[in-house]
Parts: sequence; C-alpha cells; structure tokens
Amino acid sequence: MKEFDYSHVQSYKFAEVMKPFLKFLAKAFMRIEYEGVENIPEKGGYIVASNHVSAPDPTYILTEIKKPVHYMNKKEHFKNPVMRWIYTRFNSFPVNRGQADRKAIDYSIKVIEAGNILGIFPEGTRSKDYKPKQARTGVALIARETKADVLPVALYTSDRAKPFSKLTVRFGPLIPYEALGFGEGGKSEELKAASDIIMKEIVELWKQGHGEKKNT
Repeated sequence: MKEFDYSHVQSYKFAEVMKPFLKFLAKAFMRIEYEGVENIPEKGGYIVASNHVSAPDPTYILTEIKKPVHYMNKKEHFKNPVMRWIYTRFNSFPVNRGQADRKAIDYSIKVIEAGNILGIFPEGTRSKDYKPKQARTGVALIARETKADVLPVALYTSDRAKPFSKLTVRFGPLIPYEALGFGEGGKSEELKAASDIIMKEIVELWKQGHGEKKNT
C-alpha cells in the first residue's frame, strides 16, 4: 500500500467542487434534514465531532461546512488504489484504529493549525444499533494539543440509516476549548473527562430526534 504523505496538509479543490453533487445525492437517497446550521463557525481551525451511523456520514456533514473538512478514515479504506485516490481527494487521511497512531494525530494537529477543520467520530467506529456509544480519548487528545474548540453534531435515524429513510443532521453550539476542563498537568483522566463532555453534547443533540424543519 502506498504510504500517505503526512508531511504536509493538502486541501484538494476536488472536494469543494463536489460538495453540491454530494448534497444532491444525499437528498436523493435520504430524507435528510438539517438543523442548527447557524452554529457552524465561519472560520476554520476547529474539530467537528459526530456520532457514526453509516459510511456516508462525513458527506452529510461536510456539505454544510464552507471550509475544507479533513476526516480521519480507517487505513483499510486506502488499500485499493482507486479508493485511495478518491478518499485522498476528499481530504480524508488514514488512521490505524488498533493503536495510538502518532502520524495520524500529528497530521490532525497540522490540519487544525492550518485553519482547516478536522472531522472525527469520537466513538471510533459505526454504531451497530445506531445509538451513540462511549467516546474514545483521541478527540480530546487532539483538542488538548491544539486548544481547538469542538463543534458537536448528531446524526439521528429511526430507520437504520438505510436508503430513502429519514435522517436528521443536527449541529450544536460550539464547545469552547476552555469548557473541556484541561489543567496544566495533561493527565489521562482529563482526556477521558473531556471526551465524555464532547460525547454528552452529541447525545443531547441526538435525543432531540427528528425535527420539524423542511429539507435544505
């Protein structure tokens, strides 16, 4: 497998050009509605964190965000040359989920420091029952090292996220870095607590279920 270039952040125009097409596909294959889009910051340099219910989840989110969104993606998706090209052009980068992947963490930091947006699913994998699960500490680690704010997003479906089912994508108020409770010591317990804070906000958004707004 060709090694991903972690040395510098590349934001491809292909991803931005394709956003209208991706939004069209989302509306064609899902009864999708968006809420809280006014909570999306105009500037980059933050983390967007969401629960994970289906493979296309990143596209449902990034189409509403004006700045480039760089999503962590499991390295297995990059084995096929064609899929590697596609994922890379959509600003996705590989992460080894089975270990502490320092290369992916460092690249995530570069993404934020470059004024772009890091997309991450704190749970680390898709939820089999479509309900939010406990967050891993990776999202908090990156937030701590960059002092980045976090935009919580909830994906809610009552129909197993299958084609033509209803999906609500709800953006919550930005979580300021200061609200994550980090001290000067950088203790591991703080990472766990900060991850829980982020996931709690996502869960609260998720509990609101389907809204009444029309599709956008």
